[in-house]
Amino acid sequence: MHRILSILVPIMFLATVVASGQSEKPEKADIVLKAALQQAKGGNKTVLLVFHASWCGWCKRLDAVLEDPDIKKIMNDHYVITHLDVMESGAKKALENPGGNEMIAEYGGAKSGLPFYSFLNSDGKKIADSNVMPKDQNIGYPGTPEEIAAFNILLKQTAPRMTDEQRSQIVAYLQKNAPR
Repeated sequence: MHRILSILVPIMFLATVVASGQSEKPEKADIVLKAALQQAKGGNKTVLLVFHASWCGWCKRLDAVLEDPDIKKIMNDHYVITHLDVMESGAKKALENPGGNEMIAEYGGAKSGLPFYSFLNSDGKKIADSNVMPKDQNIGYPGTPEEIAAFNILLKQTAPRMTDEQRSQIVAYLQKNAPR
């Protein structure tokens, strides 16, 4: 009997979840940001608020950079990296963090394309954003020499404790993995 129950209970739970249509909803953007700001304050870090979408190939490339073990260590020492899902459509709309589209507009990225990112101090004040290319265009994924140079300046501006060697390591990674 115990064996039957150990098999039946998980199946019944799964059937209940599927039947009810329940799935985990994304957290509201303001709640995500509040948690990141608290973490930044406690760790004397800057919040790197990345706006992205499931369909965005450049977003996935940026995430790959941020997840590289060597780069991740450097970035996590200086930033609380926080993602908000925005600009989804159709069935993917449910992936969005509620309030994220309003927040990207608030930080100046509504017409910038994705990924768009803002750097915030632990009080939530914007230090910089990715609209630093000529004519205030968005860097997005830093893939060209000009974008990589601009990203390097953003790192220097927003992570004052980051060493030149650490920034050089990030720049070298971006150069090595630049789109062809």
